[in-house]
Amino acid sequence: MGMTITEKILAAHAGKKGVSPGDLIMAKVDIALGNDITAPLSIEEFKKIGAKKVFNKDRVVLVPDHFTPNKDIKSAQQSRMLRDFAKEYRITNYFELGRMGIEHALLPEEGLVLPGDVIIGADSHTCTYGALGAFSTGVGSTDLAAAMITGEIWFKVPETMKFIFYGKLKKWVTGKDLILYTIGKIGVDGALYKAMEFTGEIIDNLPIDGRFTMANMAIEAGAKNGIINPDDITLEYVEDRAKRKFKTYKSDKDASYSEVFEFNSGDIEPQVAFPHLPSNTKPISKAGNVKIDQVVIGSCTNGRISDLREAASVLKGKKVHKDVRLIVIPATQGIYKMAIDEGLVDIFISAEAVVSTPTCGPCLGGHMGVLSEGERAVSTTNRNFVGRMGHPKSEVYLSNPAVAAASAVLGRICSPEEMK
Repeated sequence: MGMTITEKILAAHAGKKGVSPGDLIMAKVDIALGNDITAPLSIEEFKKIGAKKVFNKDRVVLVPDHFTPNKDIKSAQQSRMLRDFAKEYRITNYFELGRMGIEHALLPEEGLVLPGDVIIGADSHTCTYGALGAFSTGVGSTDLAAAMITGEIWFKVPETMKFIFYGKLKKWVTGKDLILYTIGKIGVDGALYKAMEFTGEIIDNLPIDGRFTMANMAIEAGAKNGIINPDDITLEYVEDRAKRKFKTYKSDKDASYSEVFEFNSGDIEPQVAFPHLPSNTKPISKAGNVKIDQVVIGSCTNGRISDLREAASVLKGKKVHKDVRLIVIPATQGIYKMAIDEGLVDIFISAEAVVSTPTCGPCLGGHMGVLSEGERAVSTTNRNFVGRMGHPKSEVYLSNPAVAAASAVLGRICSPEEMK
């Protein structure tokens, strides 16, 4: 019996010829990642243990991105912990304000995460890097501390679910819609501690940004990781960025899957996830007349350059509705600069949107767009739990960037087609 890509990567990093679902293994990690919310706890544990050095100063990555630029004294203290730790242990990849970005967009852009890697991060959306054909998953802060010291972590090898997408995409349908549709079908615990492997002709032709979005939201179905077999699109993205050598893996044709789902993408419209779960999805044609107060375009899910281009194509020559606040957040400094060079920022500002420096900010109700009681927001982020972006009695609706932009103009949830 063959192995899936997830099983092959884990076997290689555990020094084994093969592994099976349910096996407990110790695996070497290629990258250990922390941010300004989670890493301070890891640093405290690191020092409590009495560790003298990290396992590899080039493989520990620290990115203050959640509450930066610092919103208050506490967040400033947390960021300082990362800064001081990076200096003390000579961490190569510490990204301070002005050189940073939202971690899950920044690491691929910098060539730090690569196909075939095992990557752990004290952030649930670390699964983003599966888009490159890597095994990447979120862990707790104490697990991160242990990995920073030893360079290893234990896993239970997950079962793999296979999702095959075929057909032809409708206009305005993106990776965000494919993953929202999938989560809507299987539920927020439908892939609990399993690998979600995305494949089929639609995935074969999906741009890398769309793949990042799909892998990013695997955790919203409870998955251990999301993953896509690397191909020419993957290699085109990583080869000029890669900071080190890498090895690609692919699932065997006779690999075993716990479940296989096939979706005709021609049946999928742009999706909207209604409050208060990413699985509470509706096609845009069934969204109804939902008036909104705020729109956020950005995050580790949809803050990449293709997302901003998509939003700008809808907003060009338009104005944001007088009752709506539109906040646009490029995911990295590099993306921000590209958006300036391409005239996208000019389009956003002319539409009367706010354009922010890279930050997770509003996604987790941190800053840069917190909602008050009773307010509704359309957001290109990944979660819409109760109180996720502010007041417990606010509401968050998840969509792709084009739907978000159109909704900002009309003041209600709508398709770009309705703007004609």
